[in-house]
Amino acid sequence: MMQIRLHVFMPLLLLLLATAPLTHAAAREDIQSDLSSNEIAIESNFTGARIVVFGTIEDGRRSAEEAGIYDIAVVIRGPAKSLISRRKSRMFGVWMNSSSHAFDDVPSFYAVLSTRPLSDIAKPDILASRGIGFNSVLPVPEISAYQTVWEGEEARDFRDAVIRIKQREGNFIDDDRGVIFISKTLFRATLDLPASVQDGQYSTDVFLFRSGRLLSLNQRKLTVHKVGFERLLYTAAFDYPLLYGLIAVLVAVVVGLSASAVFRRD
Repeated sequence: MMQIRLHVFMPLLLLLLATAPLTHAAAREDIQSDLSSNEIAIESNFTGARIVVFGTIEDGRRSAEEAGIYDIAVVIRGPAKSLISRRKSRMFGVWMNSSSHAFDDVPSFYAVLSTRPLSDIAKPDILASRGIGFNSVLPVPEISAYQTVWEGEEARDFRDAVIRIKQREGNFIDDDRGVIFISKTLFRATLDLPASVQDGQYSTDVFLFRSGRLLSLNQRKLTVHKVGFERLLYTAAFDYPLLYGLIAVLVAVVVGLSASAVFRRD
C-alpha cells in the first residue's frame, strides 16, 4: 500500500521541486514610479512648475550591508524637433554665418537626474542605448572614411554649443544628485520646469540599475498645455495662419494710429 501511494504522489512531488527554483528566480527587482502631477497648465502668469517623481523598488534586496547597490536615473524628455546650429565668423569686417550643422529629433526639454554621476552607474554604451545623458540626445556620428577628422571635431563642437545654450536657457538639466533614497526602497526626485517650457507631451523614464546592469524601467507621461487666452492665440496662429496674420496687422495699424493721435503735437 505504501508503494502505491509513493507511486501516485511522486510525480506531484517532483513537479513542486522543479517549479520552486523557477518561482524564486522569477521574483526580481522591479521599479514603480509616479508623478506629483500628470498635467501642467500654462497661463499668462506662468513662471514655471515643480515636478516630483517618486516611487519604490519592489522585491528589493537592499540590506544594511548592501547599502548603495541600487542606482536610479530619471529622464524627462519634451517634444522633439529639428534644429540647425550655426557658427558666425568675421569676414570683411562683418559677422556672417560661416558654417552650420543640422540635428534631428532634438528634445525641446531634457533633464536627467540620478543618484550619482552617470559614468559611475553604467557603461557609456548602455546609457546611450537607453537615451540617458546629453551625448545620447545629440549623437555625433563616428568619423568615417568620407569624413575628415576636422569635420568630426567640428560636429562635436556644434553639439557642445547646442547643449550649452540649452543649459543656459534652463531647458537641458543634468543633476547627478537629483535622486535620493528616503528609505531602503523608496526614492524621490524633484525637478523645476522653467517658464520657457514648451507645451506638448513629455515622457518620464525611470531606470533602475544595479552594479552597472539595467534591472527595470518604468514610464510615465506628462502633458503640458496652454489654457485661456494663450491657448486661443496659439491655436489661431497654427490653425488659421492667414486670419491670424490679418488680425495682427490690423491690431498693429490701430495701435499705431491711436498712438499717433494721442501724441500728436498741434
